[in-house]
Amino acid sequence: MRRRSPYRWALGIENGEKMNLKSKFFNQISPVKILCLLIMTLFWAAACPDEKKPAENKQFLEADPFARNELLGRTMNLGNALEAPAEGEWGVTLHSHYFDSIAAAGFTAVRVPIRWSAHALPVAPHTIEPSFLTRVQWVVAQSERVGLAPIIDFHHYVEIFSEPEAHRKRFLEIWKQIATVFQYGDTALFYEVLNEPHDNLTAELWNELLAEAIDTIRAIDSVHTLIIGTAEWGGIAAMNKLKIPDDEDNIIFTFHYYEPFQFTHQGAGWNEGSEAWLGTTWSGTPQQQQNIIADLSQVKNWAAQQNLPVFLGEFGAYHRAPMESRALWTQYVRHTAESMNMSWAYWEFCSGFGAYNANTESWRPQLLQALIP
Repeated sequence: MRRRSPYRWALGIENGEKMNLKSKFFNQISPVKILCLLIMTLFWAAACPDEKKPAENKQFLEADPFARNELLGRTMNLGNALEAPAEGEWGVTLHSHYFDSIAAAGFTAVRVPIRWSAHALPVAPHTIEPSFLTRVQWVVAQSERVGLAPIIDFHHYVEIFSEPEAHRKRFLEIWKQIATVFQYGDTALFYEVLNEPHDNLTAELWNELLAEAIDTIRAIDSVHTLIIGTAEWGGIAAMNKLKIPDDEDNIIFTFHYYEPFQFTHQGAGWNEGSEAWLGTTWSGTPQQQQNIIADLSQVKNWAAQQNLPVFLGEFGAYHRAPMESRALWTQYVRHTAESMNMSWAYWEFCSGFGAYNANTESWRPQLLQALIP
């Protein structure tokens, strides 16, 4: 069980409960807790002088993972751009007006899948290409310019999934560079340690690598919140196998949800046999709804036991599914996640699952309405 932050304790706020500081302060706080708050504030001020330091010199409350998870309440995945072997190779190049459109539509954050492994030296010291690092910094700056919280997501490291030990040091060295560059960033920036570990990077090996990655990042950046998912492709199945070090409490748990798979991935060319699934619909029958509720309830209950906030990091239906069903399914998953105090990120912006049409530079109204009613 992970502990409450000191400020939540002083204000009498449980983890997972949204903060209403005005009512909590005036109605519940005791004189003893006021004194404790003053002592903590003075201690924090003494520990954080005016010179530039990592993000810990910002408001302490912002580092509470439950409070920070609220920043991810309505997130859009910028898929198929920086996660491609080269940006543009998969049909998506990021433009500044994309960020304006995402913010104007009512989203609060962007998840940025990044194939760091394609832009770092294969041999020590595994230096990241300066031009690529500059491009990622531009994406972060564009996000912050319009008030979107950016998630730096380590995505598609395919080599580590086949040869985990051979790529362990390289993975950690790349994270060391990322943390060094972004440690001074706004606290509304998140690190997602690795997307969808699978294959030879088993649950057991992922737990070991995860602990090393946390130590590597925290040796440089002690404040930015980490987002951590499961092995076996990041779904619910391996949730009970995940082990997060007890001494790390600035964590958001993430999972991906694409069920029923034959509906969400019908006609997706990378899945063998998916052509036969074309025409599959989702109409929101009581049983279909109950299946989603049951799945997400598993996550909610497990996370409550672990004292972790939850981020549904990916969900979406491929464009070859009937639009009416896509919109209905998307709305129901989004609504169910919100009812369980989960933040969420739709997969994805403007490619095969896209809620936005890059050719017409407009939102697909059924999907936008399903996400931002």
